[in-house]
Amino acid sequence: MTGKGPSAVVLGVGNTLCSDEGVGVHLLGSLQDRLAPSASDVRWIDGGTLGLRLLEVVESASHLLVLDAVSAGRAPGTVVELRGSDLIAAARGAAEGAQLSGHETGLADVLALAHARARLPEHLRLIGIEPDDLSLGLDPSPVVAAAMPAAVDAAQAVLAGWGLLRPPAAG
Repeated sequence: MTGKGPSAVVLGVGNTLCSDEGVGVHLLGSLQDRLAPSASDVRWIDGGTLGLRLLEVVESASHLLVLDAVSAGRAPGTVVELRGSDLIAAARGAAEGAQLSGHETGLADVLALAHARARLPEHLRLIGIEPDDLSLGLDPSPVVAAAMPAAVDAAQAVLAGWGLLRPPAAG
């Protein structure tokens, strides 16, 4: 990070041992491979299943893009984008028992707590994919794997919209 710019974080979460549950971490790697040279002011964080230990990361960011598997009741493989108040409402519902993510204690609790403490990032977005298979396995299901390029494109568009990507150097 350079001293005076935004504190931008891309956070991939999920359990990579449970097929589609780990898609956020897989998306993080794909997005970082694509954009790291043009997004040097972005912190790339593999949040795995760290749960409440991510609170400091969330509360210290000015811009937070979360990548995750999202249970939104849509068809498996659907790319889901939640922002601001929609994301907070989904997190509140998840903290009260509805499911936003497959993590037992995790993203929903972190966001709900940061919201209660009035410390949410000013710019907050989640890009996720509706899971198909949460059984043991190291790779996403075929339907989720097929949706990953569209999710990476959506995440790149968010970062570009926030002005966090530099154009490639002229060669």
